[in-house]
Amino acid sequence: MQTNTPSRSTIRLTRRGRLALAALGAVVAGTAVAVPLLIMNGDGESRPGALVVPEGWRASQVYAAIDKTLDLPAGSTKKSLAKADLKLPNEAEGNPEGYLFPATYPLQEKATPQKLLARMVDTADKKFNGAPIAAGAQRNAMNVYQAVTVASIVQAEAATKADMGKVARVIFNRLERGMPLQMDSTVSYALGRSTPRTTEADTRIDSPYNSYQRMGLPPTPIDNPGEDAVRAAISPTPGDWLYFVTVKPGDTRFTADFAEHERNVAESDAQRKKADEAAKK
Repeated sequence: MQTNTPSRSTIRLTRRGRLALAALGAVVAGTAVAVPLLIMNGDGESRPGALVVPEGWRASQVYAAIDKTLDLPAGSTKKSLAKADLKLPNEAEGNPEGYLFPATYPLQEKATPQKLLARMVDTADKKFNGAPIAAGAQRNAMNVYQAVTVASIVQAEAATKADMGKVARVIFNRLERGMPLQMDSTVSYALGRSTPRTTEADTRIDSPYNSYQRMGLPPTPIDNPGEDAVRAAISPTPGDWLYFVTVKPGDTRFTADFAEHERNVAESDAQRKKADEAAKK
């Protein structure tokens, strides 16, 4: 079984490539805007009736969505954090990342950023601190906050719901072997971008979220995971996998053998190159 981390110049662990994200293009393009459910006023004009927070949104995207939905100046929701009095775990140190639970939130008559954020955190608290999640985290030698952090990586990395348990297992296998996670999603978070491609220079950035350079989990979640990702984090699929790559949509390959992973990545690169050339025509 491969237990040594290969050179970064040789291969990255989780590069999925542009093909793997083609089906998500519309979501990525609109991640920083509100997804409102509209209702009609008495005068026939529509107004937002609810805010839908999708799984995997970052806190910054949720803030922007609340600002837009409540017709507030950009940055208003983020500034309101100091007086929102959110019931976050001590480990969060006031950072709600991971605890702005993805769901549909009806907008009350006098909705404010503080009230919306508090409802999201309260929902997360109820979901995460119930017996199944707490017991599952303990079973995997984690606390709940660490389980949410794992779930956030799973949410960002898994191409499909079916892959989530396997991605979680790769995370645990690498942690148990003292290997860096080498997850492109954590580097993208550090850089504040959503691009799927991580360059060699990117993997050398000085950040606690750089899982190529730093061991263990990042200091906080990197997005707000949904229930499927959290369940995967506490009940990972059994397996010895250490690597995975999405060759094409619907074809993510997991392996414990680095040589096999290299072949899978080469095939993924070929598919991406073909897609890039087709896009130029």
